[in-house]
Amino acid sequence: MDRRKFVGAFAGGFVVARSVAFAQPAAKVYRIGFFLGASGPSVASLFGAFSEGLRDLGYVEGRNVIFERRYADGHMERLPDIAAELVRLRVDVIVTGSTIHVAAARHATTTIPIVMVFTADPVQAGFVTSLARPGGNVTGLSADASRELWSKYLASLKEIVPKLSRVGVLGQVSTMVEFAELEAASRKLDVALEVADMRSPGDLDGAFSTIISKRVGALLVVVSPLTYLLKESIAESAIKYRLPTISNANQYAEAGLLMTYGPKLEDLYRRAATYVDKILRGASPANLPVEQPSKFELIINLKTAKALSLTIPQSLLVRADEVIQ
Repeated sequence: MDRRKFVGAFAGGFVVARSVAFAQPAAKVYRIGFFLGASGPSVASLFGAFSEGLRDLGYVEGRNVIFERRYADGHMERLPDIAAELVRLRVDVIVTGSTIHVAAARHATTTIPIVMVFTADPVQAGFVTSLARPGGNVTGLSADASRELWSKYLASLKEIVPKLSRVGVLGQVSTMVEFAELEAASRKLDVALEVADMRSPGDLDGAFSTIISKRVGALLVVVSPLTYLLKESIAESAIKYRLPTISNANQYAEAGLLMTYGPKLEDLYRRAATYVDKILRGASPANLPVEQPSKFELIINLKTAKALSLTIPQSLLVRADEVIQ
């Protein structure tokens, strides 16, 4: 073959190869909506755990997945608009947190799959028909909202303050579908509840003023977008007013609250990635059972105990899974 024929054959082959390459279908790029009521920096570890979970399953940002992240910065009234925006973007899945988040997402869509994380009693909230068979477009992970768990929180506080008779309840209490369970637990332990409901970040000082005026002996901090956003400030105020505190998510003790008992939030968000993977592979959320946490950890912050001049009973210390020195 002379040089001209060789070049022509090579060029022709290149054109065919190039045409075949361009004819290959592009890899599917999924768009995932992720929104929470707190700020982006405050929940960076939660999104990090979720994205790591997806990465372990083969999803790499910019290659086969795009994240649409939105945060309300503590302004809960923005949640419906954020959810509606994600629907307009035609995301493939929406991932979000607690009851107030899922309510906003469900209002925005009944067709796009929604993966919830740490939502209390989704059956009572009307998000799913049952934990085993959700039946709609919502599935994911539910928080334990049982009376026994609330009793454990109050009993732990009574171990530290034996004569405890009044406990403050701080958070977005008006959105708690499980408040009746907390009330039942308080009656069982003969503890009165004094509620300080929060609706915006600016409510924190007033909430503490309300609690202090009721002469409470300890504080139960309910996990919510606002308390998560303000957990460090809550810890500082609790120390200032010398109030032992407990909550149900590990990061609150890490932020300075005295105790937490519950699942690690990072583990839940990492687990949520498996739901997203199943949905993207064709599973219907209606048929994916809702999971409840199986592992609860007691974390005690001894630095905070020292600041409060408290001695933690040995009965609590021996049960602790982690002690922050």
